[in-house]
Amino acid sequence: MIGINNILLQYNDRQLFRGISFLINPGEKIGLVGANGAGKSTLLKVINGSVSPDAGDISKPKDFKLGYLPQELPLHDGRTVWEEAETALSEVKHLQREIDRINEALTIRTDYESDAYLKLIEDLNEYTDRFNLIGGYTYHARLEKILTGLGFTAQDFERQTTEFSGGWRMRIELAKLLLYPNDLLLLDEPTNHLDINSIIWLEDFLKEYEGAILMVSHDRLFLDHITTRTVEVVMGTLYDYPVPYTRFTELRAERMEQQAQALKNQEKEIKQTEQLIEKFRYKASKASFAQSLIKKLDKMERIEIDDDDARKISFRFPPAPRSGKVVLKADEVGKYYGNHKIFDKVDLEINRHERVAFLGQNGMGKSTLVKIIVERLAHEGHIEIGHNVHIGYYAQEQAKTLDGNKTLLQTIEDAAPEDLRKRARDFLGSFLFTGEDVDKKVKVLSGGEKGRLALCKLLLRPYNLLVMDEPTNHLDMKSKEMLKSALLAYDGTLVVVSHDRYFLQGLADKIYEFRNGKVRPFLGDIDEYLEARKFEDFRQVEAKKEMQAKAPEAEKKPGGDYKERKQLDKALRQTEREVSAFEEKIEKQETLIREWDDQLQDPEKFKALSATPDFYQQYEAEKRKLDSLMKNWEKATHAHELLLQKRSMLEP
Repeated sequence: MIGINNILLQYNDRQLFRGISFLINPGEKIGLVGANGAGKSTLLKVINGSVSPDAGDISKPKDFKLGYLPQELPLHDGRTVWEEAETALSEVKHLQREIDRINEALTIRTDYESDAYLKLIEDLNEYTDRFNLIGGYTYHARLEKILTGLGFTAQDFERQTTEFSGGWRMRIELAKLLLYPNDLLLLDEPTNHLDINSIIWLEDFLKEYEGAILMVSHDRLFLDHITTRTVEVVMGTLYDYPVPYTRFTELRAERMEQQAQALKNQEKEIKQTEQLIEKFRYKASKASFAQSLIKKLDKMERIEIDDDDARKISFRFPPAPRSGKVVLKADEVGKYYGNHKIFDKVDLEINRHERVAFLGQNGMGKSTLVKIIVERLAHEGHIEIGHNVHIGYYAQEQAKTLDGNKTLLQTIEDAAPEDLRKRARDFLGSFLFTGEDVDKKVKVLSGGEKGRLALCKLLLRPYNLLVMDEPTNHLDMKSKEMLKSALLAYDGTLVVVSHDRYFLQGLADKIYEFRNGKVRPFLGDIDEYLEARKFEDFRQVEAKKEMQAKAPEAEKKPGGDYKERKQLDKALRQTEREVSAFEEKIEKQETLIREWDDQLQDPEKFKALSATPDFYQQYEAEKRKLDSLMKNWEKATHAHELLLQKRSMLEP
């Protein structure tokens, strides 16, 4: 258990946290939500210890292991993907060296009864227990599973990290975090650099993760599928709901309604009190009564409505001019960078009013095809834009499409036609840019603010083809909801690249899948596509198993490598000891609980136990300890069986 106790934090003249407190229990999956700027990322940094609060503290048990994934991380060069991921295993490597050192010492020492020899045995047991607990025997398999799940291929493992983009290198950092068995994971937008397939894999991984998780995410389905509790930060105050995100929004709406009603009642009471004060304050016989009413008003704690909830973007796209039936057509389009193929022989046709989604793993060419369509990026083959088609483009990298030295007002005025320039402030106001905000330079805006500004530009002219590349990146939940509503009401043609499943639900009715250098159409929505992909992946796995089963015995390595067999024999002896040790601990734990259960059946003993302080908490703790031992025994047994299978394959 970790406790966040009465945290206060002030930045300049703004009080970010006003004494917030909450507990994170073992194994809990918690979503941390709030508007942009509410302090979610800062709270994670406070818990991690990288930001010090003005008051309050974080309490946690001794040897508590905490992993933290910020939105941006320092990246390291000079290693392969595998070597960089393995840096998370420093404790495993240290324990392995100590175990090897002690085992070697035990083979040559003969002072079996000495204290020094017994100390070696004690250290060996302690190191072995810890080595098993953090997955020392299975880390290679787990590391391969995690890297593959995050989208890396076996060939990628030996490539230098410098060969990958920043997004892919962030995945390596995520893999390092997931590899180590932390007691608590702090995740700040973990899906930012992931495609849909990797998000679904991460979702399944985190659902089974044994430690606790506190995460910030703007992916609604991701939160709903993983979390069971939602903590909201708003106006420096914290609200705690024991439910996933969607149910939280319903309960929050009820809270806001109650808050509004309470404010209405309070305003009525204040008005009545002020009228009484005005009536009696100049009458000598009632002056003391009027003074008591004044004091009552001064002491009254005024109810505040969460201002964050009242501010949300509100807009509609202009009506789309009529275009030709065929809006966009591609014939055998290809793109190469040197000898590296992104895709080739792409054929697609998009008709008027269709809503199309480009889906696939990162690096498969979705944004590249968008740039070929919009920016006329050099390519092979032929792209034809239909009759009277006017394209509105939302780029993934907003920093490259906006002039950082212009103010927000200049940006909109310069982009607007003559008749709309006088309404530039109104347009900006619809996207929450008011007052002095409009005179800010674009370069000082956050990612979410740049996204809102880019959306604002799309309202200035009537487009009949909207091409949107990851439009929900950096947008908060409310902004994404408003964008989706506006796109559903839009009467033109839509092409969207997105990894947000909830955003795509009901928005796209046709999908083009980018996979292995090819682009294939799929007629159906996002849910149907994901179901079909899941089935196809299952069939591929089954086919691979069948091929392995049919592989000729001659292809097996006869006798294997001597060094490998020796290492396996050593690991087998270790896992045998682990299994035996867990069985002994389980037997003792079961005996203890059985004795307590017998005593609880006896009325006199039951009464005595019930009167013992914290007995039931201790009883539940011992049962949880038994469950944990059983899980560890199952893991150790499974690891031993895997090693036995591998050893049998290397028999000479």
